Amino acid sequence: MTETHATTTPGAPLFPPGRYGRRREPGRRRPWLTALLLAVVLAVLTVAAYRLYQRYGDPTYDAQVITYTDVTDTGILVDFQVTVPPGGSAVCVVRARSADGAEVAREEVPVSARPDERAVRVQHRLTTSARPFIGEVVRCRPPS
Repeated sequence: MTETHATTTPGAPLFPPGRYGRRREPGRRRPWLTALLLAVVLAVLTVAAYRLYQRYGDPTYDAQVITYTDVTDTGILVDFQVTVPPGGSAVCVVRARSADGAEVAREEVPVSARPDERAVRVQHRLTTSARPFIGEVVRCRPPS
């Protein structure tokens, strides 16, 4: 004969008392804790993105290659434009690569703007160690 209790629901398992330890109450959900953790993670990511942008993402110094011409076995003429703060200056890294992608020349080129200018157009001749395929401006930064 089986023992039935009035407080047990049919289909619920019946465990002998003391045999399996204390049964846990169903856990309470804490949506405020999840929201708080999400807010903290978003704040940390925002601060990290802002600091990285301050350090590496300076849109004040922007360079665009207009053309590269006069390609010979020993050099290339790179024509580029640099945007700097009004009357400011910059140092741009200009390089040439061969057809297989190897770097065949690299130079730092100082660029200065007149007091009323923001865009400076520069032509610079790179002397290369092999025949170049392309001339490019890697980056521009404020002078040290």
